[in-house]
Amino acid sequence: MSSDTMAWTSNDLPPFTGRTVVVTGANSGLGLVAASQFARVGAKVVLAVRNTSKGEEAAASIDGDTEVRRLDLADLSSVRAFADEWSGDIAVLVNNAGVMNVPEGRTVDGFETQIGTNHLGHFALTNLLLPHITDRVVTMSSMMHRSGRIDLGDLNWERRNYNRVAAYGQSKLANLMFSLELQRRLTATGSTVRSLAAHPGYAATNLQTRTDNVVLDWGGRLGNKLIAQSAEAGTWPMLFAASQDLPGGSYAGPDKLNETRGHPALAGRTARASDLSMCAALWDLSEELTAVSFPH
Repeated sequence: MSSDTMAWTSNDLPPFTGRTVVVTGANSGLGLVAASQFARVGAKVVLAVRNTSKGEEAAASIDGDTEVRRLDLADLSSVRAFADEWSGDIAVLVNNAGVMNVPEGRTVDGFETQIGTNHLGHFALTNLLLPHITDRVVTMSSMMHRSGRIDLGDLNWERRNYNRVAAYGQSKLANLMFSLELQRRLTATGSTVRSLAAHPGYAATNLQTRTDNVVLDWGGRLGNKLIAQSAEAGTWPMLFAASQDLPGGSYAGPDKLNETRGHPALAGRTARASDLSMCAALWDLSEELTAVSFPH
């Protein structure tokens, strides 16, 4: 990329006038910053949030056209209700919401909390909304995808001893693999919709401090203070992927210090994240678990 491109920031976000952008988890952290930026350039921004009271507070802090709708990614009935109630076009769907390193738990549908919320909820949401999407889907992954392993035989940690960090890595690898397989399917059907992924590097948000583990929460707060870049900078790869003319299947992240900070550029992915047969197998399993399939 050119040096000009490498210096891209949210100030370079083009006009989104007349376009609708849906951002999951937009009541705080990266989602709130991104929603504010989309609204700043004229988009109608739908904050898809689990807690609508917090969503309304977040929307009140945004200068622009916003709407709050309830979406609980840990409950497929909520995902279906959100999609069923939708009408009109969506220019960009940003799959941003997530949980990180939380204790072992189950979603309403019995999925392990992190794979259920981070991957399966977004998998179902995207496929259900896809007939409305006109431009692209941006799915947030993480540098932690590099440590991830997909266990197709025990995706929901029913037989393994639970490891919250490994479970998070699996969910973030799943996000990246989902994005790639979605693009393959879109291309195969001749769709002009693009699927892209992004990661924020190490950005200062509350995600790292809500693990219900004293040591991990302390480490997250210390890292946010001493190491992390700002949440604003952390949104740049997301906004870059949502607005720039990038090929489908692209993965954006920061360009400095092993992708922990900097301006957005194309990011590296592990061989596991590029394993097309595993991407397809994960998709098939996700369809089976959610009872949601790619719209033909």
